[in-house]
Amino acid sequence: MDKSSRRFFLKKATLGSAALSSAPMVFASPYKEKILLTRAYENAHYAVNDQINLALIGCGIQGIYDTQSALRVDGVKLVAVCDLYTGRLDRSKELWGDAFFTTRDYREILGRSEIDAVIIATPDHWHKQIAVNALKAGKHVYCEKPMVQRYDEGQAIIDAQKASGKLCQIGSQSMSSLGNEKAKQLYEEGAIGDIVMLDFYNDRYSAEGAWQYPIPPDANPQTVDFDTFLGTAPKVPYENKRFFRWRNYKDYGTGVAGDLFVHAFSTLNYIVSSYGPNRAQATGGLRFWKDGRDVPDVSITLYDYPKTDTHAAFNAAFRINFIAGSGGGSGFKLVGTEGEMEIGQNAVTLRRSKLDLVPDGYSMIAYTKATQEKIREEYAAKNLESRASSLSTGETTWQAPNDYKGAHYDHFHKFFQAIREQDTIIEDPTFGLRAAGAALLANESYYGEKPVNWDPKAMRLI
Repeated sequence: MDKSSRRFFLKKATLGSAALSSAPMVFASPYKEKILLTRAYENAHYAVNDQINLALIGCGIQGIYDTQSALRVDGVKLVAVCDLYTGRLDRSKELWGDAFFTTRDYREILGRSEIDAVIIATPDHWHKQIAVNALKAGKHVYCEKPMVQRYDEGQAIIDAQKASGKLCQIGSQSMSSLGNEKAKQLYEEGAIGDIVMLDFYNDRYSAEGAWQYPIPPDANPQTVDFDTFLGTAPKVPYENKRFFRWRNYKDYGTGVAGDLFVHAFSTLNYIVSSYGPNRAQATGGLRFWKDGRDVPDVSITLYDYPKTDTHAAFNAAFRINFIAGSGGGSGFKLVGTEGEMEIGQNAVTLRRSKLDLVPDGYSMIAYTKATQEKIREEYAAKNLESRASSLSTGETTWQAPNDYKGAHYDHFHKFFQAIREQDTIIEDPTFGLRAAGAALLANESYYGEKPVNWDPKAMRLI
């Protein structure tokens, strides 16, 4: 951040949060406080003819959670559901009644004129084809992350969206959260100075967390359209695990990079207004969940971000462990030259510490007492540690209220408001490709066993 932004933040900090909203109250050192975040929603009531008719393509775990959040938004009606397993179609009726169309062929969804928008929550290898076809059919698209299975598929979605004039929002739901919004504001005001690194990790310690999802007892070639599921993937004999645990196979999914890294890249690129990294180096392996999967359950990737107009050059460390004996946990922390932010969907904690520039007892022990005194006098004359630097230290947490509707709701709310031309898309296909492309560099490096270089503006490998 430039010097004027830092001075602005420090000035606000010394005035206190009662005077200016985003800065912490600092009258003594150190401070510690909590501030409540707020979100205002319009009170809207829509007639039947004004409703947005929604269809779900892919009624699995994420598809159901997506639809539940979408239907909480005023003026949205579910009119169709598609899935390749008949049991999920039955489940959709348990959840939302019988007043909608169901099918195992997504093309029948796109052919229905009453449908305004679709949620695409299929396995990753189907995202590009269905998104392009949906946009060409005149539907607004909410496509789950990662936007594409391979980075070279992204331009087709970008082109289809522009040609169609319809909206396409990528579903990294934490993007629209109160936490992200506050973190972006704080960063732009210079709260952490120049960014130095990102530290992201996600530890899991359960079979479910490692994608060993349950397989229904009635799963068989009659209830599952396995040939359609395979799509452009290599043809293999019917196998329940490949259909119901598709994330475990690189033929259909994108591993931990596409499932988890992409969330972090969406948030990171949004907060610091970045196009993304230009280099990645990955390592890891399959350490425990040796159940036939061909993707690692431990992954560590280091990314380099180049200097731009919005951020200094910095490094990012991404770590996933699906066999974390600690019991699990996660974190997302931006570390800067003057502070750090720990960021979640519902909260942001800013910590600012005083940088010690004057030598203390550790290094002074090597000198005589007379020399020590001279050194202290020399440093005192430089006045390296001002009163202002001491007053701007401490911790502030901005917390969402208990009745906050949540980041997932906010992401769909923004999508539907954009359809009504009352808001704008926060994660369009270009943004989605930059996030997915950066995440997928981990796979390029891991399977290629070498570092990879990326052009974040052109969104292609170098």
